[in-house]
Amino acid sequence: MSYVLLGIGLVLLIEGLVFALAPSFIDRVFDMLKDMTLSERRFYGISCALVGALILWFLKG
Repeated sequence: MSYVLLGIGLVLLIEGLVFALAPSFIDRVFDMLKDMTLSERRFYGISCALVGALILWFLKG
C-alpha cells in the first residue's frame, strides 16, 4: 500500500511541477489532445499504461 501512495505522490509532484513551470506547454498539449481522435487518445493511454506497468515490473524484479 505504501508503494501505491508513493506512486501517487510522485505523479502529483511531477504534474504539479509541469503546471507550475511550463503552463504554456500544458496549453499546447491540451490543444494537441483536442485535435486527436478518440481512438488515438485511447491508443496512447493504453500504451502509457503498458509502459508504466513494464517499468514497475522491471523495478520489482
